[in-house]
Amino acid sequence: MEERKRTLVDSRIDRQNILNNPFALKEIEKASGITGIFFQGKVVLLKDQVADFLEVDVRTVENYLQKYSDELCANGYEVLRGKRLESLKKVIYETDVPEIDFGNIKRSPQLGLFDFRAFLNLAMLVTESDRAKLLRRMMLDIVIDTINIRSGGGTRYINQRDEDFIQAAFYGESYRKEFTDALKDYVGAGNFKYANYTNKIYISIFRERAQEYRKILKLMARDNLRDTMYSEVLDLVASYECGFAAVLRDAFQEKGRRLTVQEVDILFSKFESQPHWKPLLEKARRKMASRDLAFRDALHLQLEEYIAPLEREEFERFLGEKSRELAERINETQDVLKRLKERK
Repeated sequence: MEERKRTLVDSRIDRQNILNNPFALKEIEKASGITGIFFQGKVVLLKDQVADFLEVDVRTVENYLQKYSDELCANGYEVLRGKRLESLKKVIYETDVPEIDFGNIKRSPQLGLFDFRAFLNLAMLVTESDRAKLLRRMMLDIVIDTINIRSGGGTRYINQRDEDFIQAAFYGESYRKEFTDALKDYVGAGNFKYANYTNKIYISIFRERAQEYRKILKLMARDNLRDTMYSEVLDLVASYECGFAAVLRDAFQEKGRRLTVQEVDILFSKFESQPHWKPLLEKARRKMASRDLAFRDALHLQLEEYIAPLEREEFERFLGEKSRELAERINETQDVLKRLKERK
């Protein structure tokens, strides 16, 4: 599969993933060298300053503000009036910012203000500016580098930095064994049945066969596919395997013989069609598709409708100080895992 071409101008999801990533934003702010006005605890810029940096006229900035008003306001652009405007005017006057015509500002009843996120948001939209294009390239490079550095050099197993992964993986192995034992004991078919019904579960949950999933994530033959899955996906796979194992057992007991492939296919079709799966499927698909796009730059075409920008909390969860390598957490929780195994 060819790599997806990143087009920030066209993709609001990609823009929002950058703006919601606090670790990348910090590095972008350092690298960009943007100077503005320090106001109420953060650096802000006026329309004139933004236009000057992007080498466009103020009218161009105003056109984008009109066209993308909702997005830019959601990411920090605001119009100041009243007491806050007077406070800003005082800061500008006392700071003596050289590129600002304070005479015009002094008479203005309102003033548009960009914080750093809103400024970057605009830079990701403006097509008339060569500087904006260079800034977009720099942003993407920094985002990729930041994710790779904070994830320990690669994103293939970034899912394991989630504190819920160990428990999901541990219990998932137990339910997997229930499933394979049920196939062995209750289904009269060759060894192909294990891969066949595992694939049916994967297709039901994320609309991809194992090989398609491997290709999208560029997994090697030695990579264990489930080691790359997020905890929510592992939990849902385990629910499918545990639940369908019980369906096979009940059908076997009812018929008094091992089931044919055709009978198992009918049972699975009924099983996956149960309405209680819908909210769980939507959650797992949304998490997998959105996280893989943001963290792994991997696009699951079959789940494209579920892709949404990640919230800041998601970046904290997988890249923040609380997220640690799997090996570190295993060392800390060996006794817990040992006790869990002894209960089996």
